[in-house]
Amino acid sequence: MTATAFPQVASQPYAWPFDGGFSPAETALILIDMQIDFVGAEGWCAQSGGDVSRMAAAVAPTRAVLEKMREKGFTIIHTREGHREDLADLNPNKRWRSARLGAEIGASGPHGRMLTRGAPGWDIVPELYPAAGEPIIDKPGKGAFWATDLEHILRVRGIRNLIFTGVTTDCCVHTTMRDANDRGFECMLLEDCCNATLQKNHETILRITKMGHGIFGTVARSDDLLAALA
Repeated sequence: MTATAFPQVASQPYAWPFDGGFSPAETALILIDMQIDFVGAEGWCAQSGGDVSRMAAAVAPTRAVLEKMREKGFTIIHTREGHREDLADLNPNKRWRSARLGAEIGASGPHGRMLTRGAPGWDIVPELYPAAGEPIIDKPGKGAFWATDLEHILRVRGIRNLIFTGVTTDCCVHTTMRDANDRGFECMLLEDCCNATLQKNHETILRITKMGHGIFGTVARSDDLLAALA
């Protein structure tokens, strides 16, 4: 393990990372789909009937973590879910399901074509907007490893520890975290920096993550991480 700069985070069910402290050289913060279409009051998620209030509440604590980790020199990676303008990468089932929700992907909404690359709603909220040089992973599906170069970027940079924030806890966030866990990354989920349209779903994912003494990783709050970074 490389020399560490910060102590372990007081997470559950074990102190993270499992083998000691962590450093900017080997640790990345991942912000999953913090887009207007997901957290905005008139975005795709709201148009489909979802309650975005809890997800919007995750923006402020995520911003505090983002600013501190930028200050300390950590790798920051953002993801955006969305489809090509011609929708060639949108599978029929996903399009059908979105139409049944009343918010068909590619259709016009208050922020342009919903979940479509280049539309205003597809972009990341201003409070968490990527700084120059921070990689943005544009993905067509739930997990950020599928059909993207995320793993290549992490391997090239020597990253082995991942801290997860974003929306939604029960879909894109945990799909990506599970995939990362299978790839050997040491994962931690910040519970107040993510949420779902249903609180019970969010809470279920927190329990699932911690079961089996951390089968998918650990769970902490932003204050726990900030305390370690201090």
